[in-house]
Amino acid sequence: MTVLSYADSALSLLPPVVAIILAIMTRKVLLSLGVGILIGTLLLNQWSVTDSAIYLSDKVSGLFWSNGAPNSWNLYILGFLIVLGMITALITVSGSARAFANWAKQHIRKRRDAKLLTMFLGCVVFIDDYFNSLVVGSICKPLTDRYYISRAKLAYLLDSTAAPVCVISPVSSWGAYIIALIGGILTTHGVTSMGHLTAFVEMIPMNFYPLFALLLLLFVAMFELDVGPMRRHELSARKGQLYDEAKGVPPGATAELAEAETGKVGGLFIPISVLVVATLYFMIASGADVLSSEGKPFSVIGAFEKTDVSSSLFFGALLGLFTTLVLAVRQKLSFKEIALGIYVGAKSMLPAIYILLFAWTISGIIGQLETGKFMASLAGGNIPFALLPAVLFVLAGFTAFATGTSWGTFGIMLPIAADMAMGTHQGMMLPMMAAVLSGSVFGDHCSPISDTTILSSTGASCHHIDHVMTQLPYALLVAVISLGGYLVMGYTESVALGLLSCLVLFFIGLFWFRLKSDN
Repeated sequence: MTVLSYADSALSLLPPVVAIILAIMTRKVLLSLGVGILIGTLLLNQWSVTDSAIYLSDKVSGLFWSNGAPNSWNLYILGFLIVLGMITALITVSGSARAFANWAKQHIRKRRDAKLLTMFLGCVVFIDDYFNSLVVGSICKPLTDRYYISRAKLAYLLDSTAAPVCVISPVSSWGAYIIALIGGILTTHGVTSMGHLTAFVEMIPMNFYPLFALLLLLFVAMFELDVGPMRRHELSARKGQLYDEAKGVPPGATAELAEAETGKVGGLFIPISVLVVATLYFMIASGADVLSSEGKPFSVIGAFEKTDVSSSLFFGALLGLFTTLVLAVRQKLSFKEIALGIYVGAKSMLPAIYILLFAWTISGIIGQLETGKFMASLAGGNIPFALLPAVLFVLAGFTAFATGTSWGTFGIMLPIAADMAMGTHQGMMLPMMAAVLSGSVFGDHCSPISDTTILSSTGASCHHIDHVMTQLPYALLVAVISLGGYLVMGYTESVALGLLSCLVLFFIGLFWFRLKSDN
């Protein structure tokens, strides 16, 4: 069985484009991803049905068992989702979610404050994007529900504080991964004038999209800037319809559970605190073990660079579940109530797990089609050097959008950006790599096949496509702002002028959004 490569062909775009268009048109995510998977499989196997069936069977089984051993990354992530669903359901059964909502009603008196608290927690919990979206969603859902904030708005709050915070935080799974990539690039090009962490920190103010996505989110939370589909969802939420009920209960929701009257706020915060602390401990410990085995001295950044994120999330969640069970027993909940909570919580995550499995499958197929390399190749040719930061931003955005992975886009396009800079203007290497990081986060935000997008909608119990469509106008505005900044920075070679131009465009966009939200 010969598998073809499409690194030099626009056909490599066919599976993701078909899947994305179908998902938006039909709103049936699994069907759309399934069609994209079939097209990609047939392309790779020269339209042979037999070879395609064998290939697809191997691809699906590889999600669970790969290279003669369990696929630990995937299995731990799936286990984390199921356990977190159990924790959330038990917190609901115990009445702790209701108690927190009642407490919030006394202490947080405005819709604005509820959104600002959600944003604050999203910025504080920056360990990992999966962790951020699911944990902050579990904490804040009772609060945002109490103030009739739509699940679509909650998903936007979660998604726009997940990747944007992680990509500019060195002490996160994203930061460690990017620092490792930067280190390899600097070493390859013999750059010794700056350290790996120093380069990462210097790139933060050049990372326009994450910075202005967070700034826009702050203004949206404070001033009710609801435009496009988000406006419709927010108006419905004010009438008590937090999500589109015609589509049924969304992934991650536990609507069929009765809530005890004896719940306390601690029943929510104690398990979540244990989960956060335990996960952070396991991330540092697993990274430290690798550093020790390699004979390297311990450092927090080094530990995060070597950490095993998936197992840390899973074992942290197990400790969180154990704590939740202990509190439930102390509260004297019946065995039947606890068992029902565990069952319903696990079941509530199944729709998200199905979507994630399909997304992982199509992502693997897109990787084998080498769609990312085809997109990256478009950056070649006779493009004026001053335009390269803007061009790299756009290409990274389209690559992440088409492939559903910002990390994969980082791996493909950061070395290309560095090569381009070293061949023409070494001083622009960091700005060009920052443009890749920004574009990748933008594409990730817009892509229906991105795992971060899927888990943000799961954390908010929002329908997946509703989240994609309601977030899109905000992401596009910030992308236009960032593009303007990269154009100015490319022509002036000044980060300060690039930021200033972004700021001017930001307030113009803000004024436009205010006009749209008032109509």
